[in-house]
Amino acid sequence: MSAPARRPRQRPARPGVLAQARTALHQWLERPLTSLHLVLAVFGLLTALGLVMVLSASAVSAYAAGGSSYGVFFRQSVFAMIGLVLFWVGVRVPPRRLRAASPWLLAGCLVLLVLVLVPGLGAMVNGSRSWFRVAGLSLQPSELTKIALALWGAHVLVRHRPHPRTWRAALMPLLPVALLVLVLVLAQPDLGTTISLMIIVFALLWFACAPLGLMAFIVSSGVVASVVLGVVATYRQSRITAFLNPDTADPLGPAYQARQALYSLADGSLFGAGLGQGRAKWDYLPNADNDFIFAIIGEELGFVGAGAVIALFVTLAYVGLRIAARSVDPWIRVVASTLTVWLVAQACINIGYVVGLLPVTGIPLPLVSSGGTSLALALLSGGLLANFARHEPEAAAALRAHGQGRLARALRLPEPSLPRAAATDRPARRDGSRGGGR
Repeated sequence: MSAPARRPRQRPARPGVLAQARTALHQWLERPLTSLHLVLAVFGLLTALGLVMVLSASAVSAYAAGGSSYGVFFRQSVFAMIGLVLFWVGVRVPPRRLRAASPWLLAGCLVLLVLVLVPGLGAMVNGSRSWFRVAGLSLQPSELTKIALALWGAHVLVRHRPHPRTWRAALMPLLPVALLVLVLVLAQPDLGTTISLMIIVFALLWFACAPLGLMAFIVSSGVVASVVLGVVATYRQSRITAFLNPDTADPLGPAYQARQALYSLADGSLFGAGLGQGRAKWDYLPNADNDFIFAIIGEELGFVGAGAVIALFVTLAYVGLRIAARSVDPWIRVVASTLTVWLVAQACINIGYVVGLLPVTGIPLPLVSSGGTSLALALLSGGLLANFARHEPEAAAALRAHGQGRLARALRLPEPSLPRAAATDRPARRDGSRGGGR
């Protein structure tokens, strides 16, 4: 009688490379300090890229204006240093103190918005009286007002628990103050900043769970106001007409910048002409280092470089909303969400008009375009997001249990307090359960 045949031993199936990568990514995202590391990486990479591209895009015009190719880059570097200090301040100040100081910060911004309109105090640049000139540097108070409005708006909205059910609770006192800010900014006039402020107000109401009817009214009113503001000024109307009718628009008039930006992007192809090798900055593309720096990125770094910038802003959107979702403090949730929406929406608008999807509005690319006040205060927003990431429940517990590391101790960062959500201060979802917005 023959022995039964032996079955071959089956080895357990090994997961594929993609499955292993997916598992490793999931495990990394579940770590308590991942949000903090993502904030540091995104803001650090965008700031470094911005400084390099500002130097490349402004070298020709700076040399023609002042005899040095490093003039604009030097000013941008100074504001980057100021921004790093503001980033540290944003990380270090406890959230409860930020919330308590928000009314005073907004009041100070309102005073500055009034003073900048006074001839002799405010400087006129490109037809807009939006800047103070101090020691050769230009300071734009409307940029600080964006952050102040986000901090104070979240403060007044989260007091209405479980969420502002009525229009009056959602709009008082937010709407009168926001309208005052918008009027002061429009008086400069500065339509791009006005649009950014409108986005901040919308985000505040949305993440505070304002009534949907009110949100529809706000959106429709904002669209109507944008159209009216776009047609009342001749130069804005010409830009909109050139956008709607690009084939018949004057290529040397209102359509010049948008068309030159598309030529720059086309010259970049897949990998670009090389850093510093672009031709558009040789007086072919106006505002190459500011409003249209994304076109220079596309020309010199190609589709790959432009895609990397977009990927960084997508990551910023993810980590900002992740911080908001993982926080238990309703004020932190609303502020983190609002700051994230503001920065990402501003980037979408800038990239949108550079690639021809939107009419030119003059909104800079956050952290990348030249503009010292914009860069410094965008870094302050990053510091606030890093602060909120440190106050996530798991992150705070890990930092208190295992220490903060040498860098945090060198920067004298205080230990984050363990967050406690009061039952009367947590927003409720529309289904009645406790949650953090929509």
